[in-house]
Amino acid sequence: MRHKVRVGFSAGSEGTAAVTSEARSSKLSRVCCIGRCRMAPSGHEGLWTVKPGCPSSIMGKKSRVKTQKSGSGAMAVVSPKEMMSLIAELLQKCSSAAASAGKEWEEYLQIRGLVERIRKKQKGMSIVFEGSREEHFPDLMSWAKENGASCECFTVANFGKEGYGLRATRDIKAEELFLWIPRKMLMTVESAQNSILGPLYSQDRILQAMGNVTLALHLLCERANPASFWLPYIRSLPQEYDIPLYYQQEDVQLLLGTQAVQDVLSQYKNTARQYAYFYKLVQTHPTASKLPLKDCFTFDDYRWAVSSVMTRQNQIPTEDGSRVTLALIPLWDMCNHTNGLITTGYNLEDDRCECVALQDCKENEQIYIFYGTRSNAEFVIHNGFFFQDNAHDRVKIKLGVSKSERLYAMKAEVLARAGIPASYVFALHCNEPPISAQLLAFLRVFCMTEDELKYYLLGERAINKIFTLGNSEFPVSWENEIKLWTFLETRAALLLKTYKTTSEEDRSMLEKPDLSLHSRMAIQLRLAEKQILEKALACGRAKRLYFQKNLEEGASLPCYEESDIALLENTEADAKLPVILRKVEEGQEIQVDEDSPLLNGMKVVYGTNAEANGERDQDDNVSTDVNSNYMMKAYSSSDSVRRRERLWKLFLHPP
Repeated sequence: MRHKVRVGFSAGSEGTAAVTSEARSSKLSRVCCIGRCRMAPSGHEGLWTVKPGCPSSIMGKKSRVKTQKSGSGAMAVVSPKEMMSLIAELLQKCSSAAASAGKEWEEYLQIRGLVERIRKKQKGMSIVFEGSREEHFPDLMSWAKENGASCECFTVANFGKEGYGLRATRDIKAEELFLWIPRKMLMTVESAQNSILGPLYSQDRILQAMGNVTLALHLLCERANPASFWLPYIRSLPQEYDIPLYYQQEDVQLLLGTQAVQDVLSQYKNTARQYAYFYKLVQTHPTASKLPLKDCFTFDDYRWAVSSVMTRQNQIPTEDGSRVTLALIPLWDMCNHTNGLITTGYNLEDDRCECVALQDCKENEQIYIFYGTRSNAEFVIHNGFFFQDNAHDRVKIKLGVSKSERLYAMKAEVLARAGIPASYVFALHCNEPPISAQLLAFLRVFCMTEDELKYYLLGERAINKIFTLGNSEFPVSWENEIKLWTFLETRAALLLKTYKTTSEEDRSMLEKPDLSLHSRMAIQLRLAEKQILEKALACGRAKRLYFQKNLEEGASLPCYEESDIALLENTEADAKLPVILRKVEEGQEIQVDEDSPLLNGMKVVYGTNAEANGERDQDDNVSTDVNSNYMMKAYSSSDSVRRRERLWKLFLHPP
């Protein structure tokens, strides 16, 4: 029997990936579906790493190190003591308690000011490669072919606004296996441990806890090694990225008032903290001082490495298949995103990543993959692009039952029985309906009277009643429905008021031909959030009026029968699951344990993907708002039914 495992794959702009998990091809039916992860810097001063191999015969052009000169022509020299003083100040600022509400922007400006002072003193000290990026693609293709990758049916090409991607050199059928990359070509946490970075990795807890940080440092060490096995791949990477770490201050300012701005500010703060921590470590730790970063480790270098990993890292199984590890996957990470399903997996028997075509592709057409069900905030922050036709876009909405409320204990108990926290970050979706079954259930409980709460808590069939909370066909009462939809309508209206511009003003700004790419993405994201909130507001108003009419006309309240218990939603058959079962089945809006390992903003365990916004700030829980958590593994209909039956029994008869 061929031993294959499925893990979940997806990529980013020109190679960023989202962890998802549905492989369409039967060839991958038992393969680890790899999910392309986005990577966000975290709150534990972390980095990233990778493993070196034997040198390649194809080395391309030599790298060079620029050294900035002063206006007089003398070499600009920065005192080590002066630099360490700035680094210490930056580390202290980034490690201090989180800024109070309303002070985040002020903190960002202070951190950015320190970073710019450091960057100014380091100007011209970063490693750069001669020639354009495009000049290195032939070496990349030759290196891949020499090391066992498939390169026969595509080439790397420029697709204008989409950047570089893979272009078919012949017709490719949907579900046809067209690309595979052997493990030895991947840069992984394991390869980092076996590299010059290994001794430091074994002694530094931050590296051990944060694979993404390990990959970033691994990438920098290999870039500085002229004999690195991965040099053809590293030279093919972009010199700069379009994630907010590269935004000008005025571009970031366009996001003020948005749901995404906190994640943008945290990303910058976390990256600055990580850089300061590792700069100090490289200069003072006996083991770290042996790294090639000792004499050249600039903020721009670290930002580049962080961005390369953030937009490209993925999880793959280890060689024995017992766990997952982080990896950069050369060539495959050039694929751009479109709507669809995950079509990449990891073949443990052949020990390689495999990708089947998402759709039919004619000769000279671009080959796309699906990055996963990410919001546009996730795409912008972690991948560096805005996807106009994103059917999975959403904005976060934080809701909670106040502990000072008289009915708190009863409401918390009803919610707990439904598997929903009393305080949580939910999502409003761009499609219909704008709220999930979990959010509907929460709002119903949130608006319940004492008598209504008793109805769902007491009696021998109380547990069965819980299953109707997320089903729009079975209202608690007409009054309850009016309250919850009024609340949603009001909340959406209040959130819309936090924006500094209107939707009309945003559309007008987007018509300006001289708008920079980063400004355009910021405004597009801002407008997309407003459109989702406007849709939620309209939906809330329409629902409120509908239930008010039912109440005024004395319409009878629908009652459930025992046979209706398993119906949670009145949409599609697959969606008609009890709240707790639907959470397990789809993984939507499931709270991530604080101890769960986060990779690139994503947690993936053999088909189970739980996204988060990456590094956790000291006072922040894992963000579940922008990046709602998912379980994306695909099952056949019969598998799904059997799995639901098992979960149903487990829920009714827990061990």
